[in-house]
Amino acid sequence: MNLRTKPRPTPPPPTATTAREKLPTPARLRPRDVIAVGLSGLRGRKLRAVLSALGIAIGVAAMVAVVGIGTSSEARLNEQIAKLGTNLLTVGPGTSFTGDQSPLPSDADAMVERIGPVESATATGKTRGTVRRNDRIGEGITGGIEVQAARLDLLDTIGAKLRAGRFLDPATERYPTVVLGSKAAERLGIDAPGGQVWLGGQWFTVIGLLEPVPLAPELDTSALVGWHAATEYLGFDGSPTTVYTRTAESAVESVRDVLAPTVNPKNPNEVKVSRPSDALAAQLAAKDTFNALLLGLGAVALLVGGVGVANTMVIAVLERRQEIGLRRALGAHRGQIRTQFLTEAVTLAGLGGVAGALLGGAATYGYAAVKDWPFEIPLIALAGAVAASAAVGAIAGLYPASRAARLTPTEALATS
Repeated sequence: MNLRTKPRPTPPPPTATTAREKLPTPARLRPRDVIAVGLSGLRGRKLRAVLSALGIAIGVAAMVAVVGIGTSSEARLNEQIAKLGTNLLTVGPGTSFTGDQSPLPSDADAMVERIGPVESATATGKTRGTVRRNDRIGEGITGGIEVQAARLDLLDTIGAKLRAGRFLDPATERYPTVVLGSKAAERLGIDAPGGQVWLGGQWFTVIGLLEPVPLAPELDTSALVGWHAATEYLGFDGSPTTVYTRTAESAVESVRDVLAPTVNPKNPNEVKVSRPSDALAAQLAAKDTFNALLLGLGAVALLVGGVGVANTMVIAVLERRQEIGLRRALGAHRGQIRTQFLTEAVTLAGLGGVAGALLGGAATYGYAAVKDWPFEIPLIALAGAVAASAAVGAIAGLYPASRAARLTPTEALATS
């Protein structure tokens, strides 16, 4: 029996789709695997990683310290303004139409005190007297110290405090006694009451020393004598130079508007009115400008650190060509190689940013402690500094990572 074998059917040729389905799917890197691979490169070259991160850390530390010290200083100044109050107004002589200084009337402080919302008013007046440590020092050597007549309620109105001794009172203001401002005492070399100074051609006894007066810094370089003593011993004409006014907080602007017409009804434009706390607020603006400059310098240092990270990553790619080729041969695609080196660069810069933030915070804390300021650093500044360092690392590592990803397995495994 003759059996005939049926020919087997010829299978259809494989299509492109079928061929792709039979190829193995490249393994995917999970986030923790990406971090582990990125850190492996840093662990293998610890000294180089530390030196590269150091540039980032210095830039971030500078930025955090600038922001932190500026914020702490601002908090201290705001605290000081709140403590001293913003309701102190000063009245001084302005200039007349001819350009000459217009004197205030002798009862200017009494007229101001009659304004309804005014809580207290006091005055000082410049004299022609000069003060020296002793009578052997030349008359022209005054050390920039002014001799001023002072009302007895001066300290209460301006919120000043005594460092030592006592202030003028009804029992001493008629006699040759003097109270020295903080800088005046320092320039005269006097650190305690009881001594004498040569003032206006005769000896005056020092009975008190003042603390610095933030709202009236002109008193720091003044020697204060009683109103009657200034008239009797120094030829003072009784005309005040500055009137200090403490008013209700809610009526500061309204009182400010009527002070000049009250002091000089005929020529209110010849009276100068100011609020000392505005000068302290202006210091904040000046410090903000200076801090912006320092912050810019810190940003430049951060960019220089980014250049160091880019240089480190370029060298790492050149040194690890065989590693790249082996990974490509085992199935790693270009995106995985690019992610590996980019993660390494971001991690390197990020660690530098964290170290810099800690270093900047420590520097701010130490400086604030020395200055007796409140310690304040905005959390957004710390987070922003670390994020900026990571961003710089990403930009710095983009070119080396792309260069590593473009290497083919054969090109990467080839050694020169």
